[in-house]
Amino acid sequence: MSVQLEAPAAVAELTRKLEEAGFETWAVGGAVRDALRGQGKADWDLATRARPEEVRRLFRRTVPIGIDHGTVGVFGRDGVLYEVTTFRRDVLPMGRKAIVSFSETLEEDLARRDFTINAIAWHPLRREIRDPFAGRRDLEQGLLKAVGTPSERFREDYLRVLRGLRFAGALDLEVEAATWEGLEAAVDGIEGLSPERVRDELSKVVAGPRPSAALGLYRRAGVFPRIDPALDPEDPGESFALVDAVPSHRPLVRLSAFFLMALNGEGRRDPDPVLTRLRFSNAEVRRISTLVAAGVPPSSLADGGPVERRRWMAAIERPFLRDVIRLWVASCRIGGTSHELGSRRALGAVRGDLSGGIPLSPRELPVGGADLMAMGVPGGPVMGELLNALLEAAWARPRPPDRTTMLGWIRNGVVIPD
Repeated sequence: MSVQLEAPAAVAELTRKLEEAGFETWAVGGAVRDALRGQGKADWDLATRARPEEVRRLFRRTVPIGIDHGTVGVFGRDGVLYEVTTFRRDVLPMGRKAIVSFSETLEEDLARRDFTINAIAWHPLRREIRDPFAGRRDLEQGLLKAVGTPSERFREDYLRVLRGLRFAGALDLEVEAATWEGLEAAVDGIEGLSPERVRDELSKVVAGPRPSAALGLYRRAGVFPRIDPALDPEDPGESFALVDAVPSHRPLVRLSAFFLMALNGEGRRDPDPVLTRLRFSNAEVRRISTLVAAGVPPSSLADGGPVERRRWMAAIERPFLRDVIRLWVASCRIGGTSHELGSRRALGAVRGDLSGGIPLSPRELPVGGADLMAMGVPGGPVMGELLNALLEAAWARPRPPDRTTMLGWIRNGVVIPD
């Protein structure tokens, strides 16, 4: 069947060069699936009979992305790096990741794929569709169905449990009954996956168009405690709605929203152990942990006075305040009217302090240690106490005092002016 899909011209050019060299080549995977759904922004991948060394000989600009697994990155004329992978077939299912070997046929390559909607191939030159498992029909019917026997598919690689839930949530698909049964039976296998693979899959879910759908399926399938026993959202509706409410281009804030609500029970609100085990970077652990510790700030900050509010801001630290505010805004979007009104007043006050240049640490004061020493203030604890007192005095004023004013306080021996 001939089908016209919107694909970059470079995809056809790469296919033509491979086929002119005698290597059958097809576009496969998520790009074909999404193009059939009318969404053409995904990365395009090619599957070919050519071996990796043959692909590298044929093209001048290549990158050995995964030579052992048959994948070579090839730069198209448009400057985009396209993945070109040799036809493969599964040899030995390992649970953590199947051992594969190269194959001669597209049919074997499609038969080893996880779900029917991902087992569709399209020929960029002939516009021909190959769909041996009726994935296009399942896509039209809104159905997620495993290729072949579901239990076998999941045993080959338990990451397919998480991938299936992500696809079902992101694409608004119903999981076919037999596929769901096989998925649930394989959930325990998640514990044997590498932390990096689980982290990457969870990050993809959170960065998706509507994380709450996939996260709801995670909970229904019993995935969270398999990822980490500390993950058990008490109110999944509220926690997942909060993730949705954070803009998708703020993935770390979204992750913070998830962990804020998903870590429950006494002594279990610290995400550091989970994040570290999942191999998040030190910078990511610090940022997410800071946002979770800050939580969703109370609306009472608007009425508690400027010193209390600014002391709270200083405890969070300036580099993280913008993200805390983003989390706060998301909470307002899903909160009730009374909660929203109080939070919006507090938000306005915090934003006003940020735009008004209120100092949040002694380092941000217009005077420093050198100024104090020149005025005869001894170093050590005395100087530290005075700088902190000056900071508190600055917090008590509507606008930050300038250098002249602050030096005048010190000369006159006044720490907090009338």
